[in-house]
Order: sequence, then C-alpha cells, then structure tokens
Amino acid sequence: MAPTTTRALILEKSAEDKSPIYHDARIVERPIPPLHGSQILVQIEAAAFNHRDLWIRKNLYPGLLLGSVLGADGAGTVIASARQDDELINKRVFLTPSRGWKSDPSGPEHEFTAIGGVKDPVIGTFCEYVVVEREEVLETPPHLDDEHAAAWPLAGITAWRAVNHQAQIQQGHNILITGIGGGVAIVAQQLAIALGANVYVTSGSEDKISKALAMGAKAGFNYKSETWPNDLGKLLKEQNVSLDAVIDSAGGDILSQTSGLMKYGGKLVCYGMTVSPQITYTIREVLNSIELKGTVMGSLRELTEATNFIAEHKIVPVVSDILDGLDAFEEGFEAMKRATQFGKIVIRMRKDNKGKL
Repeated sequence: MAPTTTRALILEKSAEDKSPIYHDARIVERPIPPLHGSQILVQIEAAAFNHRDLWIRKNLYPGLLLGSVLGADGAGTVIASARQDDELINKRVFLTPSRGWKSDPSGPEHEFTAIGGVKDPVIGTFCEYVVVEREEVLETPPHLDDEHAAAWPLAGITAWRAVNHQAQIQQGHNILITGIGGGVAIVAQQLAIALGANVYVTSGSEDKISKALAMGAKAGFNYKSETWPNDLGKLLKEQNVSLDAVIDSAGGDILSQTSGLMKYGGKLVCYGMTVSPQITYTIREVLNSIELKGTVMGSLRELTEATNFIAEHKIVPVVSDILDGLDAFEEGFEAMKRATQFGKIVIRMRKDNKGKL
C-alpha cells in the first residue's frame, strides 16, 4: 500500500521581524494527493541544495510562495503510478528541476520556472514523497547512486547548456571557468574535459583550486589577486594559445579582465551575477567580435542529452557534504551561507522516515 502522508520542508514567514528578511523553514506532515492521469509517486532518497534555496529564504527570488515545499533537485524511486502497468514503477529516477522548456534551442516555449519554493509549480524535492507527472522525471544513470543523482539536474543542465550550446566547446579548445567550487562550475569543468578541452579556473580559495587541478584543470588562479589576469595571460602566451571561451558566474568586470586573452570571436557565457548584475562591454570587444551570451538552465531535451553524456562518460557530480535526514536541513543552509563547500550539499533521506500507511 502506498503511503498517504509525507514529511516536507516548507517555506514560512519568519516569526520575528528580521532585517534583512530571512524566511523560516519548517518540517510539516502533509497528505499525499491521489494519483491522476500520468502522475507517479516518487519516494525521494536524496535531495540537493542550490543557491536559489538560500535566495528564496532571503526573499530575493521571484515568485516565491510561503507554504510551498523547498528544493529543486531530488532523486529516488517510483513506487506508484496512476497507470497500473507503468514500466517506471520501481525504477530509479530524478526529477526535472524546471517547467516550461521542452526542446526549443533558443529558449523556453512557455513561462519558465524552476520547481521548489515558488507559486507554480507547487512541488519541491525536500520531502519524503512527491507526486509528479511521469514526463517530468528521467531515469537515473546506473553509475550514479541517489545522492550523486540528486546533485546532478539543476547544476548539470545549466553547465551543459553553457558548455555545449552557448560556448560550443570542442576538443582542443581552451576555456576559463570562474568561481570553481560551485556546483555549476565544477560540472562545467567535468563536461569540458570530457569534450577534450583544456580548462583553466579561478577561485578565491587555494584549496578549491587544488581540488580543480586534481580533477584535470590545467592551471588555477586566485581571483583575490589583482594580477590573476596577467598571470593567466603569461601562461597562455607561453603555451601559444588564446581562450576560446570564458564560462562565468560573477559578471562585473570579467570582460575587461579576460577579453584581451580571448581569440577573435571568443565567447563569454554568463550564468550568474555574484559580483554584479552588470557586465562591461566596450568597443574593444565589439571590434574583436567577442560574443556575450547569457544562459539559464536549459530544456528537457538538453537535460536528456546531458544525462546520456554523463552516462556514456561515467561522469559523477561532486558532492561536498551528505547530511543525514531531512531534520538536518539547517546544517545545509548554514553550509550554503559559508560557501566553503566544493560541490553540492545533499540530504540523504533517512530510511526509517516513512509516511503513514
């Protein structure tokens, strides 16, 4: 018999007036609705944090909904379906982290949103069980356990579109990935190396740079040093190469720092704004045909392609911390605030946390 209730982590208005705003998160028990149409019931075995979860609690994310279940990344097992003969039953799957973008390579066909903590769709992955449309899950590659599968979807699709579609990385390309240590940046490095590119990285942490080098990066530079662009430039000159692309999460002065290191027609692909929501683009970049491309997540088709790629190449997303059970959620948020992790922070759901039968 399928469970009828689930524990879930929901977003709540803070009981205290806090400035700046920081919403509460609380575990509640909720009924599991009956399955209809093409819906399935997934038992979540692991769920991963993203920076958007922290932004939601800080009231800095559009469309957030108090009372909604948090979390965009989750993996588990299909335990029930509205279809009696559904071949997905007992299959290991992960949830697709967004809605509104099926296959158009240029952008979403409909209103686009990531799941978790928002008005639509009102589902999230920080729970023991979740009802979802069967077309909104993909089978977990057999080489991944649930914890590493949960670390894959949102970071994976963002990195794949940045590397494959926007930067169009090919074998022999030379690329710079800024802010190594974050989930997207690490996956971008893994994908680019698998595609045969030479990867250079930046970070504000020497430890994160060392870990990136151990994973195959050619060189790393501490962005806290004002000379890092010159240091990278000297190395590229010694190697007689230029950058084909920069994959960036910071914004700000990244082009003034790197456009002189890029080849004619090079690409800057930006998926974040941790430094500034503005990027300086001057006539120098125009005359050198430097392309500035924004990117955000990707389509269901691209996520499917990316998942097939990591299955073929046996790529395993990097997990920094695995927390024991949903009750440890605040540990995850505190770790996100510290930003010292290298890879994803994942909650492993406890095996004894069952919904009521």
